[in-house]
Amino acid sequence: MKRREFITALGVAATWPFAARAQQAGRTYRLGALVGHPRDVPVNVAFLEEFRRRGFIEGQNLAVEWRAFGKDLDRVSQYAAELTSAPVDVIATAGEEATRAAQQATKTIPIVAIADDLLGAGLVQSLARPEGNTTGVNFLAFDLDGKRQDLLIEAVPGLRRLAALADVNSTAAKLDALQEAARAHNVELSTYRIVKGEEIAPAIDAAHASGATALNIFTGLVLWANRQLIMDCAAALHLPTMHGTPEEAEEGAFAAYGPRLGGLFVDVMPQQIIKLFRGAKVADVPVEQPTKFELVINLKTAKAMGVTVPEALLVRADKLIE
Repeated sequence: MKRREFITALGVAATWPFAARAQQAGRTYRLGALVGHPRDVPVNVAFLEEFRRRGFIEGQNLAVEWRAFGKDLDRVSQYAAELTSAPVDVIATAGEEATRAAQQATKTIPIVAIADDLLGAGLVQSLARPEGNTTGVNFLAFDLDGKRQDLLIEAVPGLRRLAALADVNSTAAKLDALQEAARAHNVELSTYRIVKGEEIAPAIDAAHASGATALNIFTGLVLWANRQLIMDCAAALHLPTMHGTPEEAEEGAFAAYGPRLGGLFVDVMPQQIIKLFRGAKVADVPVEQPTKFELVINLKTAKAMGVTVPEALLVRADKLIE
């Protein structure tokens, strides 16, 4: 089946009246959110704003139960149980851990998740027609780890030792293949597995002490929640980093390659949730996957680190931050 593009060209003015008419009069729709950050961070504000644009307005016909587990995954199961007891009509989850916790808490409330690979992690059994109570968005992060590694090696001329940070709470990446790919470039790769945020700074220090001159940051909730810490540590040690979302390079990281998180979380997931609000079955809401991937290079950060990115890579970048 041909994959669909995520971002539609329909204007708000055209869609909002239709969306408003489509709601059941007098009904309050209840959304539960089990995500890493509070609702007041920009991406979450935009996520909730999308519902308002489509006629689901808090205080009128929408109620939101928000649970942010932050950097402490130990609270995920507790929050999942709270949402199922609220109760809510649909639960939105971010990450493999939050999605598993929600699945353990309920077998009946629909779950709309964003994770690296819902199928590969066993969270759904089909992309086209997900059974059970879970659908959502595949981020495809692990599929891109090798591409990001190649881009980072190309971006840092003379790189001979590379380190990677991996979130052990996420499905294991294909580390053997990455090792072989690095060796093919005459690069030595060392991987540091991160369980908690407190381990990140010591791991980066250890990588630097071992001679690594660049860092590949795998995706995962702990690493995402601590991305600013990673950027700060890398900047202090002049270690260029490669991240998984274009937004991270825009926030100050050296470079990033992957789909935009905002496009997936802010645009696609609300559409899926609204379908379920309106009575669609989970099996009739396919798991979506990104079709566009962007390479963003932050030249300000590169200059501060003393890295001259080859012109051949610059011309291939989708965005340069100067």
